[in-house]
Amino acid sequence: MAQLYSSVKPTPMLKDELDIVIPTIRNLDFLEMWRPFFEQYHLIIVQDGDPSRTINIPKGFDYELYNRNDINRILGPKASCISFKDSACRCFGYMVSKKKYIYTIDDDCFVAKDPSGKEINALEQHIKNLLTPSTPHFFNTLYDPYGDGADFVRGYPFSMREGAITAVSHGLWLNIPDYDAPTQLVSFDRELIGPAMYFGLMGDGQPIGRYDDMWAGWCVKVICDHMGWGVKTGLPYIWHSKASNPFVNLRKEYNGIFWQEEAIPFFQSLALPKECTSVQQCYMEMAKLVKEKLGKVDPYFNKLADGMVTWIEAWEELNSPDGAEAKAPKGKDE
Repeated sequence: MAQLYSSVKPTPMLKDELDIVIPTIRNLDFLEMWRPFFEQYHLIIVQDGDPSRTINIPKGFDYELYNRNDINRILGPKASCISFKDSACRCFGYMVSKKKYIYTIDDDCFVAKDPSGKEINALEQHIKNLLTPSTPHFFNTLYDPYGDGADFVRGYPFSMREGAITAVSHGLWLNIPDYDAPTQLVSFDRELIGPAMYFGLMGDGQPIGRYDDMWAGWCVKVICDHMGWGVKTGLPYIWHSKASNPFVNLRKEYNGIFWQEEAIPFFQSLALPKECTSVQQCYMEMAKLVKEKLGKVDPYFNKLADGMVTWIEAWEELNSPDGAEAKAPKGKDE
């Protein structure tokens, strides 16, 4: 008797609770490699650059596509807080998503393989990271004690083994490390930390670029520490194929190389008042301190602080129960 096999694919973790956000200026051919892991999820694609340009998206993916015209239409004057000609535009996708979790990845990132040659499902690993606790208060030398094959080491306080809620899972690149910035491969709990995931004012019309992920990371880490939440950095890994020009990147990062020497000590010493009990309150207080402390470094930080305030206002407007519904071309090409 012939054996029958079902063509129904197994449902991936958090299928209806997670959006994948991708910023891009080019055709999304890279999705073919990710198809086994992404095709059952909903994609939010934020097209940067010329909105009249048509980008090709492989068939079979369920997606929404937003360009600059959509951003201006949906946010109106508040669209000024969304960067142009910089991957920082991705945070618009965070704002319009209605899911609990977000996974974001760049279009020059590809599937990595483990030592046995098996392809690594980075998204699944990020989800597992988010659904298990973190250990922000005490270091465990066996990496993530909640991961497969790991545990707490001798001497780890039993009173801390329940861990803390994980707000962010931050992965890393193989092949071409990002020497001057954290990777833009991250998954996070949007309902928990989403309002702090602002990637700043970068790119066109700004004196700095490519510091978007670092700015978001610094802000998020301070707020997570204040709220008692954890951030995981490390696994999973993906394969990075550099798509940008290092000389162009240097020009974009030039001011940031100097400004970070002031910005990092600012974040290291930043203590939020106990009256800040929500992410929005924390972020508004942080914006005030950015203007007060870093505004002395360069006027750009005054503008950035204003952008942070506008971001929160736009987030709350779009995500309130009676907020405006974002509309963009949707499709699932068969």
